[in-house]
Amino acid sequence: VQLVESGGGSVQAGGSLRLSCGASGYSYSRYCMGWFRQSPGKEREWVALIDDLGRASYADSVKGRFTISQDNAGTSLYLQMTSLQTEDTAAYYCAEVRRYMIESCPGQPGDYPYWGQGTQVTVSS
Repeated sequence: VQLVESGGGSVQAGGSLRLSCGASGYSYSRYCMGWFRQSPGKEREWVALIDDLGRASYADSVKGRFTISQDNAGTSLYLQMTSLQTEDTAAYYCAEVRRYMIESCPGQPGDYPYWGQGTQVTVSS
C-alpha cells in the first residue's frame, strides 16, 4: 500500500485547508484509515479515523472543526479542516491498517503499518 498526501500549506488562524491522501497498491476490503499529525518535539497523535463502513472518530482537539471523508472506492482520503488554530500547525500524515478482527479503529500510530510522507500545515496568528 502506498499513500501520498497533498494539500498542506500556510493559512491564517480561522482559515481552512483540505488535505488529500491517495492510496495505491494492494487494497483491503476492511480497513482503517486515518490522519495523524506531529509537531516538533511532540509525539505523533491521531486526529481523525475512518473505516470501510464510514464510521468516523475525531480527537477532542479537532472535533467540530475537522471532517474526515473518503471516496467510495477507499482509494482517496480527505481531511477538511476549518477554524484552524495555531496549535494545529504540524506535519500531517495519512495511514492505513487492515481492519482484521477489530471493531474500532486504533488510535496508536504503532498500529498502522502504512504511512504517507506527510504534508506540512502551518497556521499563523
